[in-house]
Amino acid sequence: MSTKNAAEIILEAAGDTPPTFGMVLGSGLGALADAVEDAKHIPYADLPGFPKPTVQGHEGQLVLGRLGGVSIAMMQGRAHYYEAGKADAMKGPIRSLQAAGCKSLLLTNAAGSLVKGAGPGSLMLITDHINFAGTSPLIGEAAPTRFVDLIDAYSPDYRAQLHESARQQGVTLNEGVYMWFSGPNFETPAEIRAAKILGADAVGMSTVPEVILARHLGLKVAALSIITNYGAGLDDMPLSHAQTMEKAALAAQDFKKLAIAFFEGQAND
Repeated sequence: MSTKNAAEIILEAAGDTPPTFGMVLGSGLGALADAVEDAKHIPYADLPGFPKPTVQGHEGQLVLGRLGGVSIAMMQGRAHYYEAGKADAMKGPIRSLQAAGCKSLLLTNAAGSLVKGAGPGSLMLITDHINFAGTSPLIGEAAPTRFVDLIDAYSPDYRAQLHESARQQGVTLNEGVYMWFSGPNFETPAEIRAAKILGADAVGMSTVPEVILARHLGLKVAALSIITNYGAGLDDMPLSHAQTMEKAALAAQDFKKLAIAFFEGQAND
């Protein structure tokens, strides 16, 4: 049995092009991996500390290669807090990506919109978050590094570059504040009304722990929500994971164009 850690396995597979940018793909977005050049695939089962995905649309493999000229490590699938009640479920993967050379992280998720006009099939750039779940992946970490500053947790530079990439590609890119609910149940209409009062523009069940973990390591972060539904009570559509998968597919092409253009911009910097 191998005694190599995940970062060592990633670096060995990457060869002469170690990853500089990590990605986490949310529900229904795994097809972006088809655009990765010189792709190498590593099942999570072969990477110590990586999760065993239990959610449809999360393939459970790491894809290494180049996207838009940037060397990337793309996670097809994540672990969620609601799967085992562990806020630090993504600590192993995020730390492994950083140890393998990643300096930045692009996160994606499927989310519910609280903004009319930013409906299913659209994209929303996350500008900030509200941790409504009320827990942290840094509980138990050593002081003083556990006290992480989350001002500009979502890089202003990357946000500006993503907006410019969207403009160049003719992609509509909304933006807003993401509120993290623990899940796995969808929110109630009363919770959605409360979220709007508190300043949220989208709601979802992931991403925030990964942002906190990444900032703890000094990684530069950007995050995008693929809007798959309106929040409970905002329209008449019943909420389901099947709807999440269907509507994520509507946004997949715009997301692909945006992501490739963004990475091309990084490669040219």
